[in-house]
Order: sequence, then C-alpha cells, then structure tokens
Amino acid sequence: MEAAVSNRPDKIRVVIADDHRMFAEALEAILATDRRLQVAGQAGDGAEAVRLALEVRPDVILMDIAMPVMDGVQATQQIRKQWPTACVLMLTGSNSRWDVDRAREAGAAGYVTKERIAAELIDAILEIGSR
Repeated sequence: MEAAVSNRPDKIRVVIADDHRMFAEALEAILATDRRLQVAGQAGDGAEAVRLALEVRPDVILMDIAMPVMDGVQATQQIRKQWPTACVLMLTGSNSRWDVDRAREAGAAGYVTKERIAAELIDAILEIGSR
C-alpha cells in the first residue's frame, strides 16, 4: 500500500484551455482552493492548447469545446495523436449529446458542463488525474 501512495505526484498539474480569460481565471481560482492541484498554464485557443499541453505535459488538460483557431475537439484529437495517454477533461456550456459524443470520439476522458463546474470540477480532475 505504501508504494502506491508514494508513486502519486505531490500535485495534479492542470492546463486550462479556454478563450474566455475571465472564465479561465475563475477556474484557476477554483483550482487554487485545493492543495492537491496546481495550474501549470493557460491557453486561449485550441492551437495554443496543443502547443502548451505537449510542452508542459500536465496530468489533466481542461479543454473548452468552443475556441477560436482550433476548437477543443480538434485540439484534443491533435494532443491525443501526439500524446496518446494525455487526459483531457472537456468543458462546455452545452448539454448537447452531439458535443458529448464528439468529445469522447476525440479521446476526452470526461466531460463537464460549465454550469456544473463548481460542484463537479475538482472531483472530476482528481478522478482522471490520479489514474
């Protein structure tokens, strides 16, 4: 049991990819309330998210589904193509089944609607980040 505990990182490193700066900053503030999490960077569009994720190699990438330059689904596909074990948690304001299906097909490990973020986000990150 001790070996399993000692193999866990001190903190789960998270990259936030969202084109709404105030929302990304609010996410960072939410994550800062949990000592198990550390924000490793922010990206404002899908292309920047791909570059940052591959450079930083965080434990979890919070990916907005609707972003300029390249949407979150395309960015997730690019990241997973170059880094197959990446953990992407898709964020969206939509409850659309089509968006959920697209996110899963792209390789997202999970999906959280923006309206449920305060209640579910930290638990979702801890779940996929500690795999």
